[in-house]
Amino acid sequence: MYSAALLATIPSPDRGVWHLGPIPIRAYALCIIAGIVLAIWWGERRWAARGGTKGTVLDVAVFAVPFGLVGGRIYHVITDPELYFTAGKNPWNAFAIWDGGLGIWGAVALGAVGALIACRRKGVPLPAMADALAPGIVAAQAIGRIGNYFNQELYGAHTDLPWGLEIYQRFNPQTGAPDGLTGVATGHIPLPDSPVQPTFLYELIWNLLIAGLVVLADRRFKLGHGRVFALYVAGYTVGRCWIELLRTDTANHILGLRVNVWTSILVFAGAMVYFVLAARRGPRESPESLRSKGDERDESPPPGAGSTSDTGPDAKADDDGDDPPARDEVPASARPEKEKPDES
Repeated sequence: MYSAALLATIPSPDRGVWHLGPIPIRAYALCIIAGIVLAIWWGERRWAARGGTKGTVLDVAVFAVPFGLVGGRIYHVITDPELYFTAGKNPWNAFAIWDGGLGIWGAVALGAVGALIACRRKGVPLPAMADALAPGIVAAQAIGRIGNYFNQELYGAHTDLPWGLEIYQRFNPQTGAPDGLTGVATGHIPLPDSPVQPTFLYELIWNLLIAGLVVLADRRFKLGHGRVFALYVAGYTVGRCWIELLRTDTANHILGLRVNVWTSILVFAGAMVYFVLAARRGPRESPESLRSKGDERDESPPPGAGSTSDTGPDAKADDDGDDPPARDEVPASARPEKEKPDES
């Protein structure tokens, strides 16, 4: 009967770390890296589609990613200090980011500081950059939850649901001592409370749904000025709030609720206020405002050509049959200002 029950549950991986000689290959770290790569790739595509300079998102990521990793770790350590600074704990483990422990709120907050620095250097608006990155960021969070699965963390209480998660006891292969993080589950011996609520899986699915939602909303309503990012934050916090209530891992509480529940409530309120206020700024940013400093585009016709090239971003302006005279026939002071495309 017990073996039959196991068939109706989700098994845990037997380990979360593999060794390539002396080098540990950690599933958590691989998932974080994969998420970052996805966020940059998707952000680049969305930025270029909006008319921005190709390569800008990668330049911004050079600042935003390290800032975000540091911010995520700081938030985790501040909200769970007893894991590192109580009797019997090694405070240097606060720097062991490879063992897991990143708070999304700190990652977004400090990552935004790094992105702001990069955006100012490139001469592009931060809200537009945040809009381009929003779906990729929440999709990256979904991938990061797979790392939690390998680390056997962020799960809930015991459940009899058919998708319950079996948590197997892991042991150090050399000493035989219990080692849940870097050990190996050789006998597939479940913990006493198994199976448990796979809250990491709930959040993974929720994050993918939010990624789809913000993409559809952006296409439908042409959101701008940071409203896509605000929608992502609001949607994510709704799911995070109820998922957080299912978790049973160690966490500090305020007025009977986990710290991250209160944070979700406050961040949701802030995101909704911003979403409403940003709507007053009018239509989304024009493509011209998304071009980086130094992105000079030569719009003059090549030697011997009678019209401008049709490969530039403003080529459709020449298709209405109202070709302007050549630049060398009109003084610079008399040239009309070029009409910007309607982004409404």
